[in-house]
Amino acid sequence: MTNEIITAPGLAPPVGFAHAVAAGPGRTVYLGGQTALDEHGLIVGDTLVAQFEQAASNLVASLVAAGGKPEHIVSLQIFLTDIGDYRLHLKEIGAAWKRQFGRHFPAMGAFGVTRLFDDTARIELMAVAVVPDGSDG
Repeated sequence: MTNEIITAPGLAPPVGFAHAVAAGPGRTVYLGGQTALDEHGLIVGDTLVAQFEQAASNLVASLVAAGGKPEHIVSLQIFLTDIGDYRLHLKEIGAAWKRQFGRHFPAMGAFGVTRLFDDTARIELMAVAVVPDGSDG
């Protein structure tokens, strides 16, 4: 059994997220916040879209190191220093999403924050994944 995406009746159709995810059996992996840090510890990307792509790539790399795949993500939190900029670039962010996560949309939330740990970071991603036991998932 894998993680099950649930669409709640009576709610607006989810676009780019899931209303709920029922996690299947497996190992729960908590992914720490990932920003657009490169391998040298420097924030890369002058735009929110570029930073999203790098942060998502970092998140996926952490998940793969734990034995998981993007489709194992059950919950994702997006922390943004400028929600308006995020909304303005949804199409480009959607394309970056597909490159990193495919067409998998976990339960998600986006949160406006005044600042992130690194002064030049515009976005941070945190996630929880449930990696199936064995090699069947």
